[in-house]
Amino acid sequence: MSLSPLAAAIEFIGVEKRFAARGRSAEVLAARDIHFSIAAGEVVSIIGPSGCGKSTLLNMGAGLARPSAGQVRVGGQAVTGPNKHVAFMLQKDLLMPWRTIAQNVEFGLELRAVPAAQRHAVSQRLLQQCHLQGFERHYPNQLSGGMRQRAAMARTLAVDPLVLLMDEPFSALDAQTKMILQQDLAKTVASAGKTVVFITHDLSEAVALSDRILVMSERPGTIVEEIRVELPDRPNPMQRRKLPRLSQLVSELMTLLKLDAQSEVH
Repeated sequence: MSLSPLAAAIEFIGVEKRFAARGRSAEVLAARDIHFSIAAGEVVSIIGPSGCGKSTLLNMGAGLARPSAGQVRVGGQAVTGPNKHVAFMLQKDLLMPWRTIAQNVEFGLELRAVPAAQRHAVSQRLLQQCHLQGFERHYPNQLSGGMRQRAAMARTLAVDPLVLLMDEPFSALDAQTKMILQQDLAKTVASAGKTVVFITHDLSEAVALSDRILVMSERPGTIVEEIRVELPDRPNPMQRRKLPRLSQLVSELMTLLKLDAQSEVH
């Protein structure tokens, strides 16, 4: 797929997603009338109620699911299936237990028939960048949860994607480890100029990491609001967390999501 250097990194144009009826269950309209565009180098978070279609959008962006209507484009080209310009990072690290950490990081490059010496150079650079130097020959079960997510991040970056799709990648981590990995991610994507679409239920995380935040409605999900963060120091989310404006933005997001003491869990 040949990408246009002038096109948005990723865009959704009139996208709708329906899941067909199965057995006694009725057809589900998961998302409707989705329109947004993300420029190269932007970090955009998507928030919304559980079940509103956030992960479905990422699946369509990755080419793992097809829109029922509309079109998803990456680098100006329609997404018709999995493509090498997009990489996915999930809450679960999905490291292969029989491979060393370095071998896990190199796996995507192996699939692309990248020579071994080049794969090794990439994994060494990224493992150092992700603070995992010295653990190249360890196996996943020898690492903590935070270290495994660092390895998963290195593996995601190894294939040099245009767009990183991240589905709650830090949600299973303790608060301190989570903030450290957010810091690592922010510095890495800023220095590499990567585009990120980030799903989270953590409103402070969304503000600390993002240029913009897209707010989705309940199912069938659609974009109901766009918040421009406009805080300094995007590569330094720990510094952003100290700014009074961050709390104000979190409060605005809570209002948009109708979160209060009487909110019900769905």
